[in-house]
Amino acid sequence: MTMACLNATDREFFQMLADVVFSNPFNRQRNELIVRLAPGVPYGDLTTHREALARVVWPRCEPWLSEGAPALRRLGAEDRRLLEPAFLYVCYHRYVSQLDALIERQSMQGGVPLPVPFADDLIADLVRSGFAEERAVRYFAFFFQLRRTFHFIDHALTGECESMRQLREALWNNVFTHDMRSYESALWNRMEDFSTLLLGETGTGKGSAAAAIGRSAFIPYVPKQHRFAANFAESFIAINLSQYPEALIESELFGHRKGAFTGAIDNHEGVFARCSAHGALFLDEIGEVSTPVQIKLLQVLQERTFTPLGGHERQRFAGRVIAATNRSLGTLRREGQFREDFFYRLCSDVIEVPTLRQRISESPAELDQLVRLMVARITGAEAPDLVADVKEVLDNRLPRDYAWPGNVRELEQAVRRILLTGRYAPDIADVTADENEALADKMRAGELTAAELLARYCAMLYRRYGTYAEVAKRTGIDPRTSRKYVEEAKPR
Repeated sequence: MTMACLNATDREFFQMLADVVFSNPFNRQRNELIVRLAPGVPYGDLTTHREALARVVWPRCEPWLSEGAPALRRLGAEDRRLLEPAFLYVCYHRYVSQLDALIERQSMQGGVPLPVPFADDLIADLVRSGFAEERAVRYFAFFFQLRRTFHFIDHALTGECESMRQLREALWNNVFTHDMRSYESALWNRMEDFSTLLLGETGTGKGSAAAAIGRSAFIPYVPKQHRFAANFAESFIAINLSQYPEALIESELFGHRKGAFTGAIDNHEGVFARCSAHGALFLDEIGEVSTPVQIKLLQVLQERTFTPLGGHERQRFAGRVIAATNRSLGTLRREGQFREDFFYRLCSDVIEVPTLRQRISESPAELDQLVRLMVARITGAEAPDLVADVKEVLDNRLPRDYAWPGNVRELEQAVRRILLTGRYAPDIADVTADENEALADKMRAGELTAAELLARYCAMLYRRYGTYAEVAKRTGIDPRTSRKYVEEAKPR
């Protein structure tokens, strides 16, 4: 057999392409790599149009793909290794639209996984590109996982500010690790060992972040059944631990057997038993659970087994655990309310979900974008007139730099209230409670002049105590001047 080899230019191109293929799509450096791959090509923005880069890659692969496996066998091992990511990239993009359609259909349907009519063609394409059939089947499952992960992160966590980009990048790494090569070679079936802790204030979107992780696990494809092994739409289970009294929380977590306690008239399956091996269990408000429950959860995380109340048989739990809290775990740990060993078993990855006020401070346009998306979601279509109405009320009725203590959840309800009533007045108690934090955020960021700082402080005191005399007394300035500062702080 006559041996062939890639030239130096091809090797450089395919090595750079491999770095793109295995990189995080929400990482800024990825776009820089893409631009370097094909400077000045006439296909549009390579960083935003996936088909554009695929059209660049295909001609470089075509000489090898047209002849198929025999041509690849003439290459040395190192050259074949360099070409593999390119073949995967071309095949993946050939089927992106069909993968997206499958995700949309499956998202709306429970029960058994849907049949995948295009699977045989995709797997055959990979085999013709030199992959053994077993590897081709596994790569097909990777393709489905990649597309699901991008779909759920990109659609559920909108926002163009830097903190939201960082959040999306962190969530992708949580699913695939920071190095997808290592994930593909060694970790794809070991992710149950990596627990995740989401931190953030109430209403920031921790549940959406958890769902994006939980619906993005690797799910094997079963060729004989022409289906995936599980339905991702049912692979994510969420439980809010603060909703259950102490006497019932263990039953909800681990289940119970008939007669285990007064009122246990039937067997009950807990969330650990219901969670798929290819999914995740989301424990919201983890900071609320008692020490005995923390100990039992720690045992599950360490041993991956649990026992229903009143039972004796040990059951295996094979899914991932995602936990979240809006409380300060540092404070709870210092006060002995949150066990150190439990914390360190949970925190394989700690992801902080940004507040709405942080997002708006980074990019004022963030509020406009969110309002536009919320109105479109409520009405089912773009509605610029309604968006303008909502924005007018928010601009006129809220204090300047309003801190949004309820975050995105509060904004969504504000939008609904304005659409219903034409007005929105936040709870003054909430405003007052959050003023110190909002003011501190601005001070830490160095965004206030001395006059603005004094005006904000005077306005905060006036809303709290209700008289200019009291503001003057507490600030040491005369009442007329205090009134001037309060007026300056009002929204324009």
